[in-house]
Amino acid sequence: MTGKAKTAITPTRGEDFPEWYQQVIRAADMAENSPVRGCMIIKPYGYALWENMQRVFDAMIKDLGVQNAYFPLLIPLSFMSREAEHVEGFAKECAVVTHHRLEAAEGGGLKPAGELEEPFVIRPTSETIIGDAMSRWVQSYRDLPLKLNQWCNVMRWEMRTRMFLRTSEFLWQEGHNAFETPEEAREDALKMLDAYVDFVENWLALPAVKGEKTQDEKFPGAESTYSFEMMMQDGKALQAGTSHFMGQNFAKTLNIKFQGRDGQEHFAYTTSWGISTRLIGGMIMGHADDDGMVMPPRVAPVQVSIIPVIRDEADRGKLLDYCERIAAQLKERGVRVHLDASDERTPNKMWASIKKGVPVRVEVGMREMEEGQLTHVRRDLGRDSKETCGIDEFSAKIGGILEDVQKGLFDRAKAFADANTVEVSSLAEADDFFSSGKIGFVRAPVEVLSDAGFEALKDKHKITARCLPFADGGRKVLIGKAY
Repeated sequence: MTGKAKTAITPTRGEDFPEWYQQVIRAADMAENSPVRGCMIIKPYGYALWENMQRVFDAMIKDLGVQNAYFPLLIPLSFMSREAEHVEGFAKECAVVTHHRLEAAEGGGLKPAGELEEPFVIRPTSETIIGDAMSRWVQSYRDLPLKLNQWCNVMRWEMRTRMFLRTSEFLWQEGHNAFETPEEAREDALKMLDAYVDFVENWLALPAVKGEKTQDEKFPGAESTYSFEMMMQDGKALQAGTSHFMGQNFAKTLNIKFQGRDGQEHFAYTTSWGISTRLIGGMIMGHADDDGMVMPPRVAPVQVSIIPVIRDEADRGKLLDYCERIAAQLKERGVRVHLDASDERTPNKMWASIKKGVPVRVEVGMREMEEGQLTHVRRDLGRDSKETCGIDEFSAKIGGILEDVQKGLFDRAKAFADANTVEVSSLAEADDFFSSGKIGFVRAPVEVLSDAGFEALKDKHKITARCLPFADGGRKVLIGKAY
């Protein structure tokens, strides 16, 4: 009888998916829990991934005419009170600052003192304070469109947290745009959604379903919310980004108005849109395996890891020099390379590269050096892809290898999502699917939303209407369990 294959991650995905997820993060050295309840420390490797993602998407939105700015972390409570419907969606998650200094407490220690005349909310999102600035910056139709974005942190006092997926503090970008007409604003909201899907599919290798949220699921205060939904390896949906058409709701509340072409005063039409470090959680749940993370090459902090196989300390110097030559040649081609020259044992170096999900691992021993060669292995295919070749040959084809890895990850995730999305014609068929214990999405006729039994079905299976997919022309609704 054959024993269970050894894996780097325990438990495996099939045994305990939530714990597997946490263990992948630890094994890849991406983040850890912090002393602050519900918050995480993003470690250098995880933050390097976020920096790459930020750099790529920042360039994309600047090409769409968006400008970066920065707004205060603290928002006056009176600002939040202006938009009742919007704030109601965040009220239970708001962290509030009520004092402005500390003083010695009786018996030792410190206590808050200097109560503020008006409390401040640590931003859960910045519509109100950015809208306040827009009300001063927009005076005429000539000032429009105004497209603003900020990269920042936000605070939402979550009760149940999980690193990257849902933490009390997280990093994100939030875009807030203002327009002269509703047509321009709605077109912009859809354009930003397209930018998100372009980013997640072509850079993160995660297939996405674009659609509009139902009225029950839309963003508080928005007229329309557009989202992209991604299927994780446990069959659950992850909504990692949204784009909202606000109409004139926020403009009227925050007094964003302008003199129009007709000489009359008009309120602007606004949009807001955002993605966050939650996308890193999506990459983990979409690509990682039972040996650790699998990084899409286009955003991987390290694309090629070079591991010198040193069996005799007398060979260390010349072998490292040879590896440096390989690294330099790859860097000239724009490849992100890490040469592991540490004293760690070779098997540990290899496993570190595997667990971090480095797309390509290069192993170099004395035999390779003497023959002017190297051995390389793809992370996504493992030892089956092992190949030995010359430095020049490898340097010439590494770009193609990395693109093959990128495409392979997307194709694998797309095939999984397609295989686990089923079409049903009735609420009863949807009930049968989720009752069977199968994982994945159900595409059902949109009419099931108005069926009297839909709410009961949601409660029974802990499912939600994820979106009305654009590909179905509003005729279908995507249903599934979600994070």
